[in-house]
Amino acid sequence: MRNSFAEELHALAVEDSRVVLLSGDIGNRLFDKTKAVAGDRVINCGVAEQNMMGVASGLAQSGFRPVVYTITPFTTYRCFEQIRVDVCYHDVPVTIVGTGSGLSYASLGPTHHSMEDVAILRTLPGMTVFCPSDAMEVRSGLRTAISHDGPVYTRLGKKGEPDLHESPPIIRFGRAETMRDGHDLCLIAAGPVLGLAMAAAEELAGMGISARVENFHTVKPLDVDRLTEIESRFTVALTVEEHGRIGGLYGAVAEWLSSRDSSLVLRCVAAQDTFLHTIGTQDYARNAFGISCESIIALSRQALGR
Repeated sequence: MRNSFAEELHALAVEDSRVVLLSGDIGNRLFDKTKAVAGDRVINCGVAEQNMMGVASGLAQSGFRPVVYTITPFTTYRCFEQIRVDVCYHDVPVTIVGTGSGLSYASLGPTHHSMEDVAILRTLPGMTVFCPSDAMEVRSGLRTAISHDGPVYTRLGKKGEPDLHESPPIIRFGRAETMRDGHDLCLIAAGPVLGLAMAAAEELAGMGISARVENFHTVKPLDVDRLTEIESRFTVALTVEEHGRIGGLYGAVAEWLSSRDSSLVLRCVAAQDTFLHTIGTQDYARNAFGISCESIIALSRQALGR
């Protein structure tokens, strides 16, 4: 995902002289090609993320299309006030990109985990929260973000995520994508864990359970039309995300559901409300939080009583 972002950003910078990259002293070699053709529009702001967000706001208000890029906790938690006041209050077209989201940097410890970023950023008025599932969605979504007249948070994984699309999809913020049809229950996923939902659906099929899989790449705005259709067709829905269970995709869907007279049973595969105090790989950390194909299958069968 990270490499695809760099390649697509390069193409956009060549095509559009308004595109400016601001980085927080990270990923500089990724952008060597872009520096060669648009060096004055690639700015290393150093380890000063709050200042970087203010610079991005100023550039956006001056007619540019700035893209802010660094490791997720540092482009979200560290400068939340600047995102709120400098970017969202002024409703300017800044694309905020967090790389290594969720548990991608689990081996570096909890300072590099980002399990609350979706929750905090979707509280901000005007903010779009985009969670691509693979490299192809990153490419298409970055183009959509650059053309969007308002702030967008793009939540990237790191590298090695499997491709879930055969060709780049058309990304419309607030419009979900059906990845697999089914009739017994609906799995609603956001981000690279969509791959876990797809794998779980395949295994459930072998158990006689038909699972539909929905790609809710945009957590804000939610595709409420698709949710209404899901509610009308299913008795059970299960959200899947590499994020805490408070305030993320599950929280957003639960908020929507609470406003309705609904019989839909909603369950979630997400991290518990706790920090992880041990160090390991991303797969280790996911399993420690119960974010796995096996958890999706077990919770689906439990919710269906099968």
